[in-house]
Amino acid sequence: MVGRVPEPIGHLRGPRMVAVLDRRALNRATLARQFLLERVDRPATDLVSHLAGLQAQTTHSWYVAFQNRLIRPDPEEVGRLLTDGALVRMSLMRSTLHLVTPEDARALRSVTREVMARDLRNSRHGRATVGVDHAAVVARGRELLEERPLTARELGERLGEDWPDVPGEHLAYVVRCLLPVVQTPPRGVWGASGRPLLAPADRWTGLDMEVEPDRKGLVLRHLAAFGPASVRDVQAWSGLTRLKAVVEGMRDRLVSFHDERGVELFDLPEAPRPGPDVPAPPRFLYDFDNLLRAHADRSRVISDEGLRRIAVRNGMPPATVLVDGAVAATWRVLRGTAPVVEVAPFAPLPSGEAERVAEEGLALLAFLRPDRDDGRIEFVTPG
Repeated sequence: MVGRVPEPIGHLRGPRMVAVLDRRALNRATLARQFLLERVDRPATDLVSHLAGLQAQTTHSWYVAFQNRLIRPDPEEVGRLLTDGALVRMSLMRSTLHLVTPEDARALRSVTREVMARDLRNSRHGRATVGVDHAAVVARGRELLEERPLTARELGERLGEDWPDVPGEHLAYVVRCLLPVVQTPPRGVWGASGRPLLAPADRWTGLDMEVEPDRKGLVLRHLAAFGPASVRDVQAWSGLTRLKAVVEGMRDRLVSFHDERGVELFDLPEAPRPGPDVPAPPRFLYDFDNLLRAHADRSRVISDEGLRRIAVRNGMPPATVLVDGAVAATWRVLRGTAPVVEVAPFAPLPSGEAERVAEEGLALLAFLRPDRDDGRIEFVTPG
């Protein structure tokens, strides 16, 4: 259960009296189920499962998602869960690396299989392997990875022994996309480092990865974590296409609204929708937080101007700060003798918000550097 639902928030319009959720109401509904309105006391694995995974293509920045959502975040415990296999990192939604439970690794990988295959087809690796027997490459890749975990580079070199006319990086990418693989620890473990080694997901988790894909289940997972949402929102988050018919077949299980632009939104009847007037405290998000990647229309959490400000060309977005529920600044940890979080607001912060942001920033520093008590927050003048 994701919580008991109050009466739908918004005004009514049209002959069918469809409730309209404005941007602020959508913002609060999504933040409530993201646990960004109020921290919760839940196990780390429960949080990861509820959120349908954390995007985790960096080695450690995603640990901030535990700090900003849990009452008692423990990065050491999360690292142990990763080491013990209770959490795994593998490519799933949008063909990006995610931290998930083993059970979700199986469920989500089965339904995003076509996303991974499309990624390969549309990539330079796919073009370079036209005419190559992909099934044979995958079978040989599995044999090699079952011997011992390998990096993509090592895997490509070994595969190149059997396909000498194809560069190894392309062969390794075929395996990465078509064979469910996990990135093994100590890579990603808090306070540790390691090479990006790959291993077959079924061997690592002990679970059969070949299960029937459940598209309806994927829609429900998205709504529980990011709803209310349109069909395009679910597609943007997952990387899947042609979900309209799937959602249409679920109408009897869902409630529907419209946003201010008239777009139909779907939601779980029992999901929290607390209303637009609920306070939203400042929260520091990590660089790849899925909150900013879960909707085709991201206006509920960031303005068009905000999107322009965080747009990057190198694929590495900045970490951001929520103020009154919306992205209002970026942040980074400065290198130096004392731990410092630099906050760069897009515009002058409203009265009192700077103090609340600073307080939250110090809590973040206490999480990142528990060995130091001399941390401080520095604000960059908006420009």
